[in-house]
Amino acid sequence: MPPSRSLTRRQIYRRRRIVVFGGIGLALASLVYLPLTLLAPLKPAVATVTAPVEDAPVVPALAFPGYGASAIGAVGYPGVLAQSGATTALPMASITKVITALVVLDAHPLAVGETGPTATMSSADAALYGTYLAQNGTVATVRAGMTFSERQLLELTLIKSANNYTTSMAIWAFGSQEAFLAAARSWLAENGLDGVVITEPTGIDRSNVAPVDQLVELGRIALAHPVVAEIVATRTTDVPPLGALPNTNQLLGLSGVDGIKTGTLDDFGANLLFSADYTIGASTVTVIGVVLGGPDHDVIDRDILTLLESTVANFTEVEVAADAETFASYEAAWGDTVAAVAGERATLLVWSDTPVTVEVVTEELRTGHAGDDVGDLVFTSGTSSVTVDLELAADLEDPGPWWRLTNPVALF
Repeated sequence: MPPSRSLTRRQIYRRRRIVVFGGIGLALASLVYLPLTLLAPLKPAVATVTAPVEDAPVVPALAFPGYGASAIGAVGYPGVLAQSGATTALPMASITKVITALVVLDAHPLAVGETGPTATMSSADAALYGTYLAQNGTVATVRAGMTFSERQLLELTLIKSANNYTTSMAIWAFGSQEAFLAAARSWLAENGLDGVVITEPTGIDRSNVAPVDQLVELGRIALAHPVVAEIVATRTTDVPPLGALPNTNQLLGLSGVDGIKTGTLDDFGANLLFSADYTIGASTVTVIGVVLGGPDHDVIDRDILTLLESTVANFTEVEVAADAETFASYEAAWGDTVAAVAGERATLLVWSDTPVTVEVVTEELRTGHAGDDVGDLVFTSGTSSVTVDLELAADLEDPGPWWRLTNPVALF
């Protein structure tokens, strides 16, 4: 008789235990696996930068005069943008008066609309008229006993360019010419104008010298002072009892010119420290320049207008980002890809052929919605920069439970 194939009770019990404990094990594993995969944080999407390269603008050459020394700068642009001719210190002539005015205002502050304290002219002040007239310097009538406000003295200095009133103002402000010079030298040092030498307040002495790059910086300082900026832009002023006084700067009102100061020395030539405002696209720029040692003011005025025309042509408003332009993309582990785009259109005012660079800063991203801020775009050209938000172009959604359950390796 063949052996029985019936399972013994022991075998049946063993098999039942395997099934029961296997089920329990599977249940326990599921209790661990499901939460781990369904609740695990997603790995960050991989960001890839796709920023375009901006081509440098093509611009014309600057039309510097062929004599003396010249330089061009602009407010908001440190140093000079370009210069030509001598780099050594040259006679400033009456550009010196800008320094004198700023030093006086440093000691006796004045706001726009204020006239300031009054100065009474003495016999010594009256004698200065003959002193400067004998040197072929610009003067204005003065008599002992006349009174002028600080504002009027500044106008006589910066608009009329009257040497006698410039010296009278310096002595009134500091008590003596020597005390003024000490204050002026300290002021120059404090403002980093260490290449400027001043030996008297008017500029009639050719020992008052400066390099053109530091005169551009002087122009920036002058325009930053509201009172000085207002005065140097004035074409004619009325100072009783002297009457109407026209500005010696004949370029005011032409080609955007709104300052700053003329200078003339018979044995050196004609000078002009100038400023001009321009609108270029949606941007504005204030150009500051200087020309020293020209044949005469008619010649340098003509040449400065030509220089300004070429200077403006060297500023270009560049569109660095179009609205919704793509600069990066995010690729998720589950295969979805979403573009990161500029949140708005942006432009940058670029000088000459200065290159434009872009830094794309992306934030860590797992999921997100269209329009979410995911970083920054920083566009730079020289010392100018503009920052634009980097945004998601579309939703980057969670891949869902099925992908999580079937792709544990991508989660851990």
